Amino acid sequence: MQKPKIITNLPGPKAQKLLRKDKKYISPSYTRSYPAVIEHGEGCWVWDVDGNKFLDFNAGIAVCSTGHCHPQVVEAIQKQAEKLIHMSGTDYYYPLQTQLAEKLVEITPGGMNKRVFFANSGAETVEGAFKLARYMTKRKYAIAYLGSFHGRTLGALSLTGSKVTQKQGFGPLLPGIFHIPYAYCYRCAYNLEYPGCDFACIKYIEDQLFKKVLPPDETCAIFIEPIQGEGGYVVPPPGYFQKLKELMQKYGILMIADEVQSGMGRTGKMFAMEHWNTMADVYCVAKGIASGMPLGAFIASASLMSWPPGAHASTFGGNPVCCAAAIATIKLLENGLVENAAKVGAVIMKRLETLQAKYEVIGDVRGKGLMIGMEFVEDSISKKPLTEKRNAIIYKCFEKGMLMQGCGANAIRFSPSLIVTEEEAHTAIDIFESAMKSVLR
Repeated sequence: MQKPKIITNLPGPKAQKLLRKDKKYISPSYTRSYPAVIEHGEGCWVWDVDGNKFLDFNAGIAVCSTGHCHPQVVEAIQKQAEKLIHMSGTDYYYPLQTQLAEKLVEITPGGMNKRVFFANSGAETVEGAFKLARYMTKRKYAIAYLGSFHGRTLGALSLTGSKVTQKQGFGPLLPGIFHIPYAYCYRCAYNLEYPGCDFACIKYIEDQLFKKVLPPDETCAIFIEPIQGEGGYVVPPPGYFQKLKELMQKYGILMIADEVQSGMGRTGKMFAMEHWNTMADVYCVAKGIASGMPLGAFIASASLMSWPPGAHASTFGGNPVCCAAAIATIKLLENGLVENAAKVGAVIMKRLETLQAKYEVIGDVRGKGLMIGMEFVEDSISKKPLTEKRNAIIYKCFEKGMLMQGCGANAIRFSPSLIVTEEEAHTAIDIFESAMKSVLR
């Protein structure tokens, strides 16, 4: 059984030296929860420059879907790097880009009559999807959600509703975007309870937003994360997406699913929207698509993605090496990793629900597959966020040899690589509970 192994004080001497250089040369806008200076990784495990071994339970922020340096992904990268590193797919043709596009069309809900645009990141896919929606509908407004995170470039940032610090100082941002409350049942914006609420959060769109401030016939799209990521790993209730889709279709508004974090098998299905048997008009993917290589894509029907040459392009999007990594990644996902995400995710959920019954500060446990959030509160009545204690627990996990990250004001995310074993999952929860006890005593 593998275990974390901490052999120095944290940060160790080599890490401290690099941290000093980092402070001097790296933008201070980066956010780091703890001083982990990682040198190499294998599977769900990483080692820092001082030889300390950590269980990575965030997979490089939900990116390393096949674990760190999976042999089949590494081999695909190496072979392609020997043949062709770059050619720019928006100006030339090469086999891997077309091969990957065909595969993405195959695995994305909605049949084979779709097209793909390749980008370099999640934010770029959102930007491109937004441009496509505006161009093809000839409408100028859009809807997004409070708590959402779509990226940090100006268009994606305008859609983001996560933290004011992400927008502060960068205005004016893109106009014409209206933010509405998410289907966050644990903290319902309308002080109602599901299912008695009768989806008041959706009725609000038609009864208030469309009647008072936003012309629906001038609205191109609604952007939604099927499970909010940075907003706290928030999962909408059953039936939500079906109702939302009905409303959007009524007014000819496109539904754009930001599956950057929830897609590529993380939730136990290839795309999180499949849990609700609802199809989006556009799917944005990145993060887990290429096991750590920089790649993003958005997929839409052929009729929707029918803009002319020059309307949108990308020099590096669909890079041959990244495409090779993505093809290898998808093969691994299809050959058992999506199912493993569902199976091990259920084990983690069960353990966390047991902890919830044991500790009053655990207000909510929610998630699907290996996209699980746990929210910390002062008590079950007030639900006052325990942000500082949440942060302290994350740091204590680091000291005990496990890497985790927060999300939302007071939640912790459990998002390991999809190769994680049940044994590793139990190790992680044992470390987590030990860290909790240290902080809460």
